[in-house]
Amino acid sequence: MTDRSRLSDTDWSRIQSLLSTTKGIRLTSTLGCRRFVEAVLWILRSGAQWRMLPRCFGSWNSVFKRFARWCRLGVWDRLHSVLIRNADLQHVCIDSSIVRANACAAGAANSTAAQEALGRSRGGFGSKIHVLTDALGLPIRFILTPGQAADITQAIPLMAGIATSAVLADKGYDANRLLAWLKEHQIQAVIPAKRNRIDQRSCDWHLYKERHVIECLFGRLKYYRRIATRYEKKASHFKGMLAFAAALLWLR
Repeated sequence: MTDRSRLSDTDWSRIQSLLSTTKGIRLTSTLGCRRFVEAVLWILRSGAQWRMLPRCFGSWNSVFKRFARWCRLGVWDRLHSVLIRNADLQHVCIDSSIVRANACAAGAANSTAAQEALGRSRGGFGSKIHVLTDALGLPIRFILTPGQAADITQAIPLMAGIATSAVLADKGYDANRLLAWLKEHQIQAVIPAKRNRIDQRSCDWHLYKERHVIECLFGRLKYYRRIATRYEKKASHFKGMLAFAAALLWLR
């Protein structure tokens, strides 16, 4: 395996220290746990099928079952959440991006496409990732919806509980309900007004230029092929991949 499918000793040391304090995780073998995490990293980076996992990582079925268990226990989410404690919240950015779903992502047992955050939009069949980043463009919060969901529907859930002075977003978030919520929470709305708005608002265009960081984030996330295209049938599994990719960005 190449170095790109391995964690550096420094990164693994930080991950190990976080996992050691996570409930429901037993680190009976440090080497075995590292091999498992690197196996998931290989899948995340390559986008390959689980059955194609190199034998040096062990049984693909065992790795997949352990990955699914960690998703169910919220381990990947906790790994990400611990790393964001030093986020730069001088201002935040919100946006979304559609991820096309491969045919194998459809047909999850005992659930509908909508329940697994799958739907059809102009971009095709897939999911939409709604993201909130800090001022440096590092991911803080994700929400997964079917592809046809409007951006504005997830703006307040993304912002809830975030202490910041300003939020940067594009015209898709120019809605009275969101603007009123931001005013109530004393958060500056750096959001350009739509052309059809009767009362045109001013916008801090100098600060708005900083919104490019969230566009760059989507490029960095989709560098991982398992994020660029959705292969997971279960939304919880795709969220697990997202959380792991986000944690890796924070480690960098």
